[in-house]
Amino acid sequence: MSESIVKTKSFDLAVSGVNFYKYIVAEKKEYIMSKQFLRSITSVGDNVREAVNAQSKPDFIHKLAIAQKECDETMYWLELLNATEYISENEFKSLHEQSNEVLKIIRSIIISSKKTHNS
Repeated sequence: MSESIVKTKSFDLAVSGVNFYKYIVAEKKEYIMSKQFLRSITSVGDNVREAVNAQSKPDFIHKLAIAQKECDETMYWLELLNATEYISENEFKSLHEQSNEVLKIIRSIIISSKKTHNS
């Protein structure tokens, strides 16, 4: 159940990220940080999808750990874009909250997966 939730929410996060990237490039003419942001935000869902198709429980946990790192990196780029005033507080808040929600779900799945794997 939570796997399908994280799959859906990470995909939705990627869609929001791609649209936001297009906006930053077109309207703000920012190309470097926004490209890093795009790579990390789309990598979250990519690694979640790989985790869903993992060959073993350790592989599943490993792929989700990568997704967790990418989600945290996404939040870093958002924080930096906000701090350098490329994006407004409202733009920042929306995507940051969405990223944080996905991050919490991923962390929860990793914790519960490790518990069941080690029992």
